[in-house]
Amino acid sequence: MHKKRLPVILLAAIMPIFMLMHATVAASAQAPVSRAECVVEVSSRRLLSERNAQTPLPNASTTKILTAILIIDDCCLKDEVEIPARAAGTEGSSIYLKAGERYTVEELLYGLMLRSGNDAAVALALHHSGDIASFAQAMNVKAAMLGAENSYFVNPHGLPDERHRTTARDLALIAAYAMENETFRTIVSTEYYAPRGWYNKNKMLASYEGANGVKTGFTTAAGRCLVTSAERNGMPLVSVVLNSPQMYERTAELLDEAFSQYTLTRLTDYAMFPAGVGVREDFVYPLKEEERSQVRTELLIQDPLPDKKGAIAGYVEIFLANNLIFSQNLYIMEER
Repeated sequence: MHKKRLPVILLAAIMPIFMLMHATVAASAQAPVSRAECVVEVSSRRLLSERNAQTPLPNASTTKILTAILIIDDCCLKDEVEIPARAAGTEGSSIYLKAGERYTVEELLYGLMLRSGNDAAVALALHHSGDIASFAQAMNVKAAMLGAENSYFVNPHGLPDERHRTTARDLALIAAYAMENETFRTIVSTEYYAPRGWYNKNKMLASYEGANGVKTGFTTAAGRCLVTSAERNGMPLVSVVLNSPQMYERTAELLDEAFSQYTLTRLTDYAMFPAGVGVREDFVYPLKEEERSQVRTELLIQDPLPDKKGAIAGYVEIFLANNLIFSQNLYIMEER
């Protein structure tokens, strides 16, 4: 009698274990891949995908993107910096600067962006502004100019501070601006900086087709953060993931999706300009295939047209699904 009941007893014992395993797998499958994320097309700043992209969060060493572009915009790369003791003693990731050593601004930028040197961040900030508070103020002014409206920076490296916050969208806008700078692009796309023997910590450069920057980050408070730039078929993208345990895998998924869904399209080709009339710069914009039919142009043309080359001939507006995405003067392209 007892032997016949054994399978029932075993089944009763196994079922809770199976249910627990199933619940664990289901919970894992539903776990968020990041706390916040987005993808932006660089030339248009169009937001292609996002989740919690406006939520202010700590962002660790991705802060150094703003530090680097501020230094590049304001300082001479060949200037020499004598390393102050305050910089040499900075905690966290380091390029092991020693007080009294001399580095060029350019060398410190490579140490900042390839090796994530917090000591390099402090040395550069002090070189730029004299003190950290003044440099942080300059960072916030720069961020606001770039449209990063929900950010507040208090240091040049991203070490934990409750006040230090940005959003995925703001960080994407900052990175998009930075990637338009040739010096910045050269630095963040470098896998190995021979003069100092520094390898780039950003694994995306070697593992993802078209990747050309920009910065990793990690603190316990921020989690794993990654800002990545990549270009395929002439379309430059920037992706941001904040607090993403699998930051490289999630970034690849986001970029693959954006590259497969969008094509950079010259929208000024959609406008039927009169002969000899045109725009000074073509307008390109990322579109999904199904969005092409939603593009509409409106022209306001002077009558009669002026004769002089370069004279304003009118105005063009381009809409996507009734949203204005481009407006520019039209010009006489040739003498009439």
